[in-house]
Amino acid sequence: MKTKKKYHGTIVPLVTPINTNYQLDREAVARILENLRQFNASPFILGTTGESALLTSQLKQEYLETVASIRSTEHKLYVGISSNSMKETIEFSKRCFEFGADAVVATLPFYYKLSEHEIKKYFLQLADHIAGPMVIYNIPATTHMSIPLPLLDELSLHENIVATKDSERSEERLQESLARWADRSDFSHLLGWAAKSAYGLLHGSDGLVPSTGNLAPSIYDGLSQAVAEGSEGKAYYYQRQSDLLGNLYQTGRTLGESLWALKVLMQSVGLCEPHVMPPLQGASSEEVHVLKESFQQLVKDEGIKLNIYNHA
Repeated sequence: MKTKKKYHGTIVPLVTPINTNYQLDREAVARILENLRQFNASPFILGTTGESALLTSQLKQEYLETVASIRSTEHKLYVGISSNSMKETIEFSKRCFEFGADAVVATLPFYYKLSEHEIKKYFLQLADHIAGPMVIYNIPATTHMSIPLPLLDELSLHENIVATKDSERSEERLQESLARWADRSDFSHLLGWAAKSAYGLLHGSDGLVPSTGNLAPSIYDGLSQAVAEGSEGKAYYYQRQSDLLGNLYQTGRTLGESLWALKVLMQSVGLCEPHVMPPLQGASSEEVHVLKESFQQLVKDEGIKLNIYNHA
């Protein structure tokens, strides 16, 4: 059986629950964290799913403080620190560690296209100035750049760079990543491509970072247990649930639209309201109705295990 590394398991990239005034919904944060705790999942706040690029520094700080004050210490806390300003990124990382983050997560800045040399210097400068573990997050869908694997392998030798979270949709990249790092005890591969969750864990990935875990962390708990038991068939049973649920809120939508749709589904089980930060917008009440009805039917047909939260 694969030895667990320090950074492993289900790491859910949390939505940022907000109210109609674009303020943090603290009660929703507590419900979301409790939902994760019950299914052995760690929180990752202020990532792509958390609309981090649209949040004020004040709201980011409030979210960090709120999660730090109520989260379960049974599981690690990951915090996104990315911005287009290196100084702001470094300063925020310091606050993250002050509030008990176990690791910070950094993407490339997304405005200017960088050369390979600039990518290398950027992450090395971050790692030199950040007083704790850092995960390098590769997500070309938002940064419009892919971090070359040989470069990432070189960066992985820095003592503060402990893992990569990779959301790039590339079969070749995934297989090469697993060949490089599956047996590296000091560096973790965390997979952000939900459609390859079962394959990744079965072939050496150390953890999953699925946005659908906001809604149904039970799927990834079941999948991880199946892999640990050596049951490939059961692992792909949960992969099917993940695929169907992910397709429900993602297919035919932009990334921003899918974040709204995910929050709509979370609303249907009492986790949070479906408000998103501008310029993202919700859709019509008719689309909400269709989405929720389709969700209820899917859960019934597939037997997906969900927690239902009733609150005033």
